[in-house]
Amino acid sequence: MSYPQRIVCLSDETTEILYLLGEQNRIVGVSGFTRRPREARLKPKVSAFNNADYDSILKLEPDLVLTFSDVQAEITRELVLRGLPVLNFNQRSIAEILDTILMLSRIVGKTEHGVTLVENFQRGLHAIAASAQRFTCRPRVFFEEWKDPLISGIEWVEELVQIAGGEPIFPELRKCHKSRDRSVSPAAVLARNPEIILASWCGMKVNKQEIRLRPGWSKIDAVQKDRIYEIQSSLILQPGPAALTEGVRWIHTLLARMTGATVDPELTPIEAPDADLIAGDAPR
Repeated sequence: MSYPQRIVCLSDETTEILYLLGEQNRIVGVSGFTRRPREARLKPKVSAFNNADYDSILKLEPDLVLTFSDVQAEITRELVLRGLPVLNFNQRSIAEILDTILMLSRIVGKTEHGVTLVENFQRGLHAIAASAQRFTCRPRVFFEEWKDPLISGIEWVEELVQIAGGEPIFPELRKCHKSRDRSVSPAAVLARNPEIILASWCGMKVNKQEIRLRPGWSKIDAVQKDRIYEIQSSLILQPGPAALTEGVRWIHTLLARMTGATVDPELTPIEAPDADLIAGDAPR
């Protein structure tokens, strides 16, 4: 049976999956936003997230291009029109992320390895959920995907917040795939009064002072107690392995410190994306 040998990955999570499968040599091109793993940054960069260098992709002679979501719908269409085989993933939940890993493992002939990866991720998530059962309370969490307009509620992040021991304040939004359908007003956030704010602005550095100074937000518990934390987009907004490991561990560690719980060292993040966490400061 023949499997793709020259793969271009236009989103971070498929690149990371192929590395975890040990099939990184098949990758001949990546997005310029690729962050994980670090060595993948050395691959030829042929796209941003919502635009691509089509001529450069064609020169790589890929036998498969992997794209993601409606944001890359036009890229997908153009590549198909240019005669390339393209697979567009659109995973939005934890279950769909795991299905994506299994599908990609089958595509490159590493089915058993893919099953092992999925089982490992599931065990890790179950361990974090069990650890969260020891919390004395489940803090109200506002996860901010973007600042203007405010966007929240993306499904896999909301699921990971719950596994980590928190309660998302906008659970009704998680089935809304379009970001514009997950827009919320500052007043709505104020009314639901989160106890902790986690922010990840799609690759832009989060301005915590800007969050603090929003009209009326000085009354929010998270602002009053200085519980505003940035999490790198590559660790939570890419629906792939990073979110199921480092992202959820980071959230769990913050919530544990907030509730006074201890966390098994095996469940703490290897990377510390927030300066407060790097310094070891517990949330106040």
